[in-house]
Amino acid sequence: MARDDIQAIDSERVVFVHAHPDDESITTGGAIATLVDRGATVTVVTCTRGEHGEVVPLDIRSLQGDGPALAEHRASELAAALAVLGVSDHRFLGERNARWADREPRTYLDSGMQWGRSGAMPLDVVVDDSLSAADFGEVAADIATVIDQTKATAVVSYDGTGGYGHPDHIRAAEAAQRAADVMGIPFFAVQPDGTAGELTLDVRPVFDRKRAAMAAHRSQLAIDGDNFTLSTGPARAIGVSESFSRVREAAQHPPVWKEQSLSVKIFVYVLALVVGAALGGVSTVEHQFSVMIGSWPAPVGAVVSVAVAAALFVGARLAFGERLVPLFAAIGFIGVVGLLSVPGTGGSVLVPANPAGYALTYGPAVIALVVLAWPAPGTFSRHDKLDRPAQPKGTPAS
Repeated sequence: MARDDIQAIDSERVVFVHAHPDDESITTGGAIATLVDRGATVTVVTCTRGEHGEVVPLDIRSLQGDGPALAEHRASELAAALAVLGVSDHRFLGERNARWADREPRTYLDSGMQWGRSGAMPLDVVVDDSLSAADFGEVAADIATVIDQTKATAVVSYDGTGGYGHPDHIRAAEAAQRAADVMGIPFFAVQPDGTAGELTLDVRPVFDRKRAAMAAHRSQLAIDGDNFTLSTGPARAIGVSESFSRVREAAQHPPVWKEQSLSVKIFVYVLALVVGAALGGVSTVEHQFSVMIGSWPAPVGAVVSVAVAAALFVGARLAFGERLVPLFAAIGFIGVVGLLSVPGTGGSVLVPANPAGYALTYGPAVIALVVLAWPAPGTFSRHDKLDRPAQPKGTPAS
């Protein structure tokens, strides 16, 4: 993304998806404040309330290990931080305004983590209500609901590693990307400090607000001048720039059938009619063919003819995702069979009244009715596409 795109951001509607309170300020506080100042509509979604967070100050250390109390405290810190950044639309994932339609509100709990030899690792025991243990499709669907409600034009979350490997960060990033892909909007991944991205924001004009927002998360970090310290130590400089890269799906899909021009659709309809008619003619001629198996004449021709009709109708329905293409194919196929079933001037018929003839006459018609009446895949919801993590192309390396 070119730097000029930053200047056009004032008309954007951006959804930031973060795993815990404090993540929004540490990793994207400058970007959030910058977007708000430039007139963009910003929504921050926090997936959990950080019940497993380690508490830094001694005077409130008693909150550590008390999940509900720490969650309430961190929610108040988050509200203060977002007020500093200028965010007026904040949502906890799973609440009514960030929940898939017709589902009861729920709370996603902090999954927690532990440090292993290779870095951040899941806890040995993860409760069922935690974010990382939740159904992936459910999490992605809840995020997609926010995208739909806000009419978002972009989604921002972590990269494929979740930044540093926390299970909740990884789940939030994967679900946010899947939701963005399904809803057809760009997904941008936060790049680790010191890593160049397609888009780098200089956040020095809003640095004081970013620092103040981070300071609001007193339970999780300590501010000392322009540095901050987490419970894991050591001190780090507060970032004066924030980088992002767009992450794209593994394959760029061609335009869907409904987006094709009328001339293309008419051509396909005519082609389906012609192909159906041609296959109907061949099937009519060959449907009486049989192979003797012992003393039994196996109706190979009839079976193949019905199978060809089924393949044509079902294939057209699946390939184009609508009913008109298989309808024209069925009209061509069944129409030619019907025409060739009429007795000739000499009284001969190509479709006699025998089992093979009945199979050719009625089999394709029944198949066509079933295919045309069958509900289109994905017509009831987008949830089927939200059930698995995205397979990104060129996911930025950490």
